[in-house]
Amino acid sequence: MALRRRWKGTIGAALGTLVFWAAPSPALAHPHVWVTMRSQVAFTPDGKVSGIIHDWTFDEMYSSFATQGLAPAGQLVKREDFAPLAKENAGSLAQIGYFTTLKIGGKAVDFGDVTDYWMEERPDHLVTFHVVLPLKTATAPGKFFSLLVADPEFFIDFEFDDKDGVKLAGAPAGCSLSLAKPKPLEADESSKLTESFFSGLAPGANFGFKMASRAIIACP
Repeated sequence: MALRRRWKGTIGAALGTLVFWAAPSPALAHPHVWVTMRSQVAFTPDGKVSGIIHDWTFDEMYSSFATQGLAPAGQLVKREDFAPLAKENAGSLAQIGYFTTLKIGGKAVDFGDVTDYWMEERPDHLVTFHVVLPLKTATAPGKFFSLLVADPEFFIDFEFDDKDGVKLAGAPAGCSLSLAKPKPLEADESSKLTESFFSGLAPGANFGFKMASRAIIACP
């Protein structure tokens, strides 16, 4: 419990503490935390976009710290054990929009209050965070719309799962999905992603957006 008081394990602002305990080098390159995503775009029966369902799986380091002391040795941490941390994460992430931007008709839509969320440890000991983001108002998809999940500071690297990164749940007939991936960095460019590089970026540079994939959904 002492560890969790000092580092509460939230996915938002408090994430940095974990990484600097493990590797305090001032030259440590971004990103520090890796998240593999499986997301669903949910539709109402009459064909409107109703929400986004995220399942985020964290890397080994984050998972190890998040599970420490929550279950007896040799046992997986269950959802009920994670409940306080899941609640804290949900509250922290709500303040920054869950790193999620959904644009319909060229405008970002607003999400409503989140009540469906949980965390659990998988058999491979990685931690998954599940959350349902309902739209404040179900919205017609139009000809196309986009989904972006990214940390603008690139502290956290969000990547869609290669096989089931994004799915459409209850979409109208004829809707299609494609992923627009960013151009990979060259080796010499990757080597420049140090703490000093990011601290020198101008406010609002949103470098993480440039490194993120976008889901594009087109409907007839």
